[in-house]
Amino acid sequence: MTTTEAVADQPDAVAATDTPGKPAVLVNGQPFTKLPDDLYIPPDALEVFLEAFEGPLDLLLYLIKRNNMDILDIQVAQITEQYMEYVRLMESSQFELAAEYLVMAATLAEIKSRMLLPRTTEAEEEEADPRAELVRRLQEYERFKKAAEDLDELPRMGRDSWSTNVQPPDFERLQAHPDVDLKDVLTALSEVMRRADRYEKHQVTEEALSVRERMSEVLAMLSPERFTPFVALYRVSEGRLGVVVTFMALMELIKESLVELVQSEPFGPIHVKARLASDTD
Repeated sequence: MTTTEAVADQPDAVAATDTPGKPAVLVNGQPFTKLPDDLYIPPDALEVFLEAFEGPLDLLLYLIKRNNMDILDIQVAQITEQYMEYVRLMESSQFELAAEYLVMAATLAEIKSRMLLPRTTEAEEEEADPRAELVRRLQEYERFKKAAEDLDELPRMGRDSWSTNVQPPDFERLQAHPDVDLKDVLTALSEVMRRADRYEKHQVTEEALSVRERMSEVLAMLSPERFTPFVALYRVSEGRLGVVVTFMALMELIKESLVELVQSEPFGPIHVKARLASDTD
């Protein structure tokens, strides 16, 4: 955390910030452009904290970038001096410094002293750069800090977007039944005839099938309260003759307005139901 102290000890401090033709401050409706001569402002009257650091490594990275230094070639003496200024400033502001800040200050002092010691050529070749460990820690911290910043820029639920739950209104859909076309009836009849062919027998027998009797049977199978599939009225085991008789009986019932055909959708299955007595009237 760095601190900038702003001390207004000049009488013309307010006037310096005034834009031409417009006073900076109005007191009782009158322009106020000059501080009183007997006004005393203590040196530590205003302290503005501009930066917040998460630890000593964060502070070191800030100082390195502010001085436009390469992280691989740190000017330890300059960085140490600025770091110690920060530590002294925080102590004077009655802030409790964490132990890690003090440990880093000691580490910088050690590196600075080792850099200042005279060394021979052989010693330089054998001894590693005293800044190497600090540089490694700074590079690792910088990578993790950059990753954390990238993650923080991602959209976050509750910060950048919010979930909502909207229920659609209830609509009652009324489906209009289309008129049954004769072509659809014939198509359904052909399907029944095709199925009846599977039960075709070559036994010559007298089959007594009456259209009137089949009309009664069909009416017994139907009800005004329910729909009966068109194909369910046929007994394919009777062969083509039985299918034709049932179809003729159904056509007679429709002609006499005793039954009606219903189709729920175009090209859909056809259903049959008996008509009420009131409907037939």
